[in-house]
Amino acid sequence: MTVRVLIADDQALVRGSFRLLVESADDLTVVGEAGTGTEALALARSARPDVIVMDVRMPEMDGIEATRQISADPASGSVRVLILTTFDLDEYVYAALRAGASGFLLKDAPPTTLLTGIRSIAAGEGMLAPTVTKRLIEEFSLRPAGGPTPRRLDALTEREREVLTLIAKGLSNTELAAALFVSMATVKTHISRLLAKLQARDRAQLVIAAYESGLVTAGPPPRGCDLGRRPQR
Repeated sequence: MTVRVLIADDQALVRGSFRLLVESADDLTVVGEAGTGTEALALARSARPDVIVMDVRMPEMDGIEATRQISADPASGSVRVLILTTFDLDEYVYAALRAGASGFLLKDAPPTTLLTGIRSIAAGEGMLAPTVTKRLIEEFSLRPAGGPTPRRLDALTEREREVLTLIAKGLSNTELAAALFVSMATVKTHISRLLAKLQARDRAQLVIAAYESGLVTAGPPPRGCDLGRRPQR
């Protein structure tokens, strides 16, 4: 299945470069370009992309606010957002994920990493750059355990809590299956139930729920560069 991609960046040259890169992959296609957050919001509703590659700093409406509105709108709520920026400031990382972004990469990431990020997010997984992952965990370490939403986990079984804990620690589906001694199909079933019970759209939001609820406390950063896959060297 071809993944439909919308590119949102205020620089035409950057948009053109990303378009060439994305369309070099047989399984990806660009369905539109936006130069402002407002345009990104409108195209998210009309073009119905699977993934938006979203810059943070744009005129009229920044990428974080555009992400928040896209995620909250039933007409575009299924669209997943990959934030791509030259800045890895703490407030961008946490604000973007809380707004509903499924991933956060820096613009100096290798081209293959961007393509992998788009595919991962389209598949319902999360994607975070290595430095971003470290900052995110440091952010959680400053927040008290048992944060603002501890009751969100009340409906989970003990097994589902175990799976959620391992997801928050950065294990991939293959590693989950090995750790729990279950099949890949069972792992996917557990994840689907977690997504439904916690009203989360992807792994990134599952990780946030695990930390904010106090189920997992901040420690060493998860292995790898993202929320579900090993880094590509």
